Amino acid sequence: MWEMLNDPNLRWILMGSILLGFGNGIVGTFSYLRKESLLGDVLAHAALPGICIAFMLSGVKSVGLFLVGAAAAALAAAALTNLISRRSRIKPDAAMGIVLSVFFAIGIVLLTRIQHGSYGNQSGLDKFLFGQAASMTMGDVYVLGGTALGMSLICGLLFKEFKLVSFDPAFGRGLGFKVTALEYALLTLVTVVVVTGIQAVGVVLVAALLITPSVAARYWTDRLAAMTVLSGAFGAASGAAGAWISSGVNQLPTGPISVLAATGLFLLSVLFGPKRGILSKLLLRRQAKRDWISKQLAKAGAGAPATQAGTANPAGERGASL
Repeated sequence: MWEMLNDPNLRWILMGSILLGFGNGIVGTFSYLRKESLLGDVLAHAALPGICIAFMLSGVKSVGLFLVGAAAAALAAAALTNLISRRSRIKPDAAMGIVLSVFFAIGIVLLTRIQHGSYGNQSGLDKFLFGQAASMTMGDVYVLGGTALGMSLICGLLFKEFKLVSFDPAFGRGLGFKVTALEYALLTLVTVVVVTGIQAVGVVLVAALLITPSVAARYWTDRLAAMTVLSGAFGAASGAAGAWISSGVNQLPTGPISVLAATGLFLLSVLFGPKRGILSKLLLRRQAKRDWISKQLAKAGAGAPATQAGTANPAGERGASL
């Protein structure tokens, strides 16, 4: 860890991974509660054709142009998903699966055309599939830091509104809130964190870093505020673990290791989370069984003298009558 802090390049990777995980964890909480876990996957896979089109139109490998193209394609995929689910009888999860497959297939076709066409094989666009955190620079860290800070401020200012939209949007409409605008605001936040995380984690794995910390945090608390903070902390810890492990072992990518670290935190939460964890449930069941047995023994102990007294009185009455 000290070697990472002393090396400037490794320090940028560490800071970028922490900020990326924190931002994904904060925003992923509301996406998970709204049962839109697949939405992040849709946006991530839909970003690939946007990146390819941006390169084909400009002919320049510019991360800024790639992110603009990815954001435009992701928003188009989200709008198409919403249109399919509302204008047809197709359910939202099926619409997400259709849009994800179509956009990702288009991205693969365009990527293959770029690599085998006049654009050359050195475009480096294939790195966006699985990410390359090692290519992050100080400017990327500033972007991730600004994104994480902006996500935290927006979620803090609109916390009550996002909470209402996540649990009961119909009740929010009844109170006069602009639920549709709030839903689009959440969609925009998810798009931003997904697009900014593509460079480090890739389009294939960025959705996992968006949802897994939130699911892990759900096992530790029933309060949304605490869950949001825990989700951000779990995401940051996953990013730090991924950067640290990948820096110590050669040929290990940071993005997939960060996702595996988040999965490890999820498994620990499933096992040891209070009230919801497997171990906690086993202990509660054992305690409930002990309480039930003690109550039954107490009832049996209290009923024994009364039974003996009830059998002794008739014998005494018969003896007195004789």
